[in-house]
Amino acid sequence: MRGAEELAGILRRIDRRGYKAYRELRGAFELDGLVLFVDHVQADPFAAPSRLRLRLPGKRAGIPPALTTGRARRTALEDYLARRVRAEIARIGARPRGSGRSGRLSIDAGGQEVLPRTAVRVTGNFVEARIEAGLPAAGRSVLGREAEELLLGVLPRIAEAALRAAHFPPGEAERFVRTVEAQEEIRARLPELGLVAFLADGSVLPRESGASDRVLRGADVRPLRSPEALRVEIGLEAPVPGPEGERTRLVGLGLPEGVTLVVGGGYHGKSTLLRAVERGIYPHIPGDGREWVVTRADAVKIRAEDGRRVEAVDISGFIDDLPQGRSTRAFASDDASGSTSQAANICEALEAGSRLLLLDEDTSATNFMVRDARMQALVHRDHEPITPFVDRVRELHQRLGVSTVLVMGGCGDYFDVADHVIEMHAFLPEDATERAREVARRIPSGRRVEVREPFPAVRARCPQPGSFDASRGRREVRIDARDLDRIVYGREEIDLRGVEQLVDRSQTRAIGHAIHLADRELVDGRRPLAEILDRLEAWMDERGLECLSPWAQDGAHPGALARPRRFEIAAAINRLRSLRVRIAREGAPARAAGG
Repeated sequence: MRGAEELAGILRRIDRRGYKAYRELRGAFELDGLVLFVDHVQADPFAAPSRLRLRLPGKRAGIPPALTTGRARRTALEDYLARRVRAEIARIGARPRGSGRSGRLSIDAGGQEVLPRTAVRVTGNFVEARIEAGLPAAGRSVLGREAEELLLGVLPRIAEAALRAAHFPPGEAERFVRTVEAQEEIRARLPELGLVAFLADGSVLPRESGASDRVLRGADVRPLRSPEALRVEIGLEAPVPGPEGERTRLVGLGLPEGVTLVVGGGYHGKSTLLRAVERGIYPHIPGDGREWVVTRADAVKIRAEDGRRVEAVDISGFIDDLPQGRSTRAFASDDASGSTSQAANICEALEAGSRLLLLDEDTSATNFMVRDARMQALVHRDHEPITPFVDRVRELHQRLGVSTVLVMGGCGDYFDVADHVIEMHAFLPEDATERAREVARRIPSGRRVEVREPFPAVRARCPQPGSFDASRGRREVRIDARDLDRIVYGREEIDLRGVEQLVDRSQTRAIGHAIHLADRELVDGRRPLAEILDRLEAWMDERGLECLSPWAQDGAHPGALARPRRFEIAAAINRLRSLRVRIAREGAPARAAGG
């Protein structure tokens, strides 16, 4: 392994030469206990930055072994360290050092959520941060002296300050790790408690603004307080340290399995509550305000999505008997309507394994959600192909075990099918179940249930080879995350604007590579989509996110990836316009046994 003197010598020798001379840096350098890996050198100062790794030996890092025991703790610790590296970059490393991206440093650290990432890796032998760096240049000429300061000065200082436990603020790492671990502990216990979500008293749900996911602060902010009828207490296996002392139990609002209706006047917090629940599928950082809002991991937010492509989805449980006798047992459309897209979104979520649906009337198709008594009287049932969600929501729970949390501010017909009704008043929840039932008794809706047939079993679909072509022009593979909600996949662009539980562009990037991995290894025309998702999840569990990376070879920098859920991977596959599927034989399970 080369040393610091050789690195400095190379940089002085190539000073003012063409930018491609930086390629001599590829490899590893030992810098006084820190190992610097240069895995990829950018083509020019305006191209995507170079990929570097900073590795400290385990003994030098001094991370207490207790912080790495178990998957939840390791994920939390790696997330914590990535945030520390980002903070140190901002403090001492972020300044321009020439043309283009020269001198810029970055690491893929997260926002308010804690996700498994490739940004930091902690093993029994070392701690490693994977960063991106713009190697300094004047025009397209090497700035060797600036590069020497960056690689031999700035980067070792960042690694020393961010990755060594001796420099952690007292108790901060333990609090971060234990907070995340406790959230996962609660999530695992929700089914035995008969709950789909838990929101602790004192949680702060409102955010700074529509453009910021940070907690809203101020004297007018009202922390959550649970109504007595829905209040539950959860004891923690181990105490969680915090600014106000250790917590050994949490008290708060428990959302039970079944059908829960969230009502209330406009601007009183209905959608804010649902938004917190839909983001509760992820752990949150201490101080977020929602760190004790925990939702089952299989929750999927459902909305109408005009214009999306649908490929051979059985939506007959919601929409059937179309004009001219067209079947919806394998419904396909290049431009689905609001109602057909919402029906497809539900059926696809069930196929992927969801047992908790989250809906908001504001983003739903009205004719899909309900048909009131007056419309039933005017338009005969024989002329209406839609079985509204209000007539299926209880059946979904009773027959399939699928719960629903639904925000509804304008239609009282759902009072007849709700197990629980929560009224939001000035951002505080109140139990309105008995009052809603009394209203339903006193003012009957007069509508008729319009179900003709039982809700059909979810039919398995098998993606066909050739559906996932990642090539583009001369490039065999062209995959990128254009934004949080857009994937460039070969010649296609996958629109994920209707997939509301994505929180990080690195998740989106990982989804693109997960689809490509599935295409190479799993899509054979016979394997159902649910089984493909099972296999991808198992690989990520066993081999880490690196299994998705097209760059990770012999431990090289794996790129900026964050773990997506199976539901968002499925959503992307289902929105790929080149997707072709074969319907499995009648009665074949959509989800593989044991999946």
